[in-house]
Amino acid sequence: MTNGKSWKPWALLSPSLSAVFLLLVIPVCFVVVYSFWLRAPSGGDIPAFQWGNYAKFFADFFYPSLLIRTIRVALETVVLCLVMGYVPAYFFYRTESRFKPVLMILIMLPFWISFIIRTLSWINILGDSGLINHLLLKAGLISSPFSMLYNEGAVLMGLLQYLLPFMILNIYVSLDGIDKSLTEAATSLGCTEWQAFREVTLPLSLPGVSAGCLLVFVLTCGTYLPPMILGGPGNDMIANLIFKRIIGTLDWPFGSAISTLLLGLLGVIVYTYNRYLGINQIFKSLR
Repeated sequence: MTNGKSWKPWALLSPSLSAVFLLLVIPVCFVVVYSFWLRAPSGGDIPAFQWGNYAKFFADFFYPSLLIRTIRVALETVVLCLVMGYVPAYFFYRTESRFKPVLMILIMLPFWISFIIRTLSWINILGDSGLINHLLLKAGLISSPFSMLYNEGAVLMGLLQYLLPFMILNIYVSLDGIDKSLTEAATSLGCTEWQAFREVTLPLSLPGVSAGCLLVFVLTCGTYLPPMILGGPGNDMIANLIFKRIIGTLDWPFGSAISTLLLGLLGVIVYTYNRYLGINQIFKSLR
């Protein structure tokens, strides 16, 4: 009877585990295996087990520099999303307005629009003939269009539009799980509103902050559309390099090696987070 009960959860989980294994684990294994293959002069791929693709990545500093730039841009995006996301999340937590559901829908509205369309829309806003330059020219503040596209600032704008809702929702879910009576108790004991926030609300919301930061960082490292559409030649990230190697030159072994290195780096980051903060904090923030 005990053995039957122990197998029942696995039987119920088997469809989901099978889907994860077939759609995630096996494709990743193929990528890892492909990273050891050789690229033939004729353009074909030769099955092999060698480290040439990884050595090629580290032999030219151009490739590691893209990885360093990716990490830097990801950290910048995390900081901007955190600074811009905590305030609206806290507002949703504190407000009693009847319009709160409408405001929450507005936060999730970007998810209903294609990521490509959202990214392309910045061209009509930041371009030489875009909305901002049009308004500045009409107001007489500038005499010629101001260049705002094809630089790192435009890339960050595209990333913020994509990732800010993830940060807001993660922080809000964590805040929403905090009993408001704790803040009321702190103020009744002599704390000011700022002290109650600093000593009670902020520490209790850190699981959501950590989950949002980790999610934004990982998604930024893996995205390629904002740098490709809004960035210039010097604003490529590691995902753009993977895209060009696999789609542009059909160099699957080298592209797979870069993908494996990126996957390993993100795995180390997640492991470090789990080691010092605990991955269970993410699930705690989502309860």
